[in-house]
Amino acid sequence: MTRHFYLSRAALAATMGAVLGSCAPGQATPLPPGHALQVVELFQSQGCSSCPPANANVMALADKPDVLTLSWQVTYWDYLGWQDSFARPQFTARQRAYAATLGHDGVFTPQVVINGRGDVVGSGRGEVEGALRRFDRGGDAVRLTLAGGQATVSGASAASWVYLVRYDPRIVQIPIKAGENGGRTLPHRNVVREFALLGKFSGGTHHWALPAARQAGLKTAVLVQSAVAGPIMAAIHD
Repeated sequence: MTRHFYLSRAALAATMGAVLGSCAPGQATPLPPGHALQVVELFQSQGCSSCPPANANVMALADKPDVLTLSWQVTYWDYLGWQDSFARPQFTARQRAYAATLGHDGVFTPQVVINGRGDVVGSGRGEVEGALRRFDRGGDAVRLTLAGGQATVSGASAASWVYLVRYDPRIVQIPIKAGENGGRTLPHRNVVREFALLGKFSGGTHHWALPAARQAGLKTAVLVQSAVAGPIMAAIHD
C-alpha cells in the first residue's frame, strides 16, 4: 500500500510545535569506539497490508548494538476498519515532517527512514541493509550523553532540535480483527509510546532534566536533528 496524503507545511510546523511527552532517566549503553548509533525509523500501520514485510526487516536489526530501531504507528489507515493500537497524531506529524524534508509530496506506508538522511519502502531485506550503508551518518556531529536523569548536548552547532523518545523494547503480539490485516497476529517491537520536543540547541553545552516515565518498562532515546526532521546529528538510548 503506497497511497499518498498531501500536507500543508504550515500545518506541519504547527503540529510539530505542539508535540508533548516525557522520557525516563537512564544510563546509556556505550557503543564500540568509532561507532555512531544508526537510527532506523519505520512508519507503519496495523491497517496496512504492505507493512508486515518491512516490519520484519526492521525488527531483524533491533538487536544490533549500533542500531536503534523505532516503530512509529500512524493514524491515517484507521479508516480501513481497524484502529491501530499504538498510533497517535504526533507520530503521523513526524512522518509528515520527514515527507517535507525528504522531498515527498505526501506520506506512505511502509516507509523506513535512515538517520533522517534518506528513506526506502523497506519491504526487502537487502533494500534496508543497502540504505543503512548509503545513509550512514558517520560519527556524531555533537556530543550527546544520557545519565543521572538528564540529557546533555555539547559542541558547535547551528540550530538543531532535541527530541526525547520513549519506546517499548518488548516483542508484543497484536491480534488484528478487522481491516486489511484482519485475522492476522502481528508482532511489534520498539514501538514508540511517547514523543517529546525537548528543546533547541545552538552550540555550547545544555542540560535537560528528564521527567519520570508514565509507564514502566519503556526505554529512552534522545535524538538531535537539524531542523524539525532533518539529518540526525547525534543519537543515544539507555
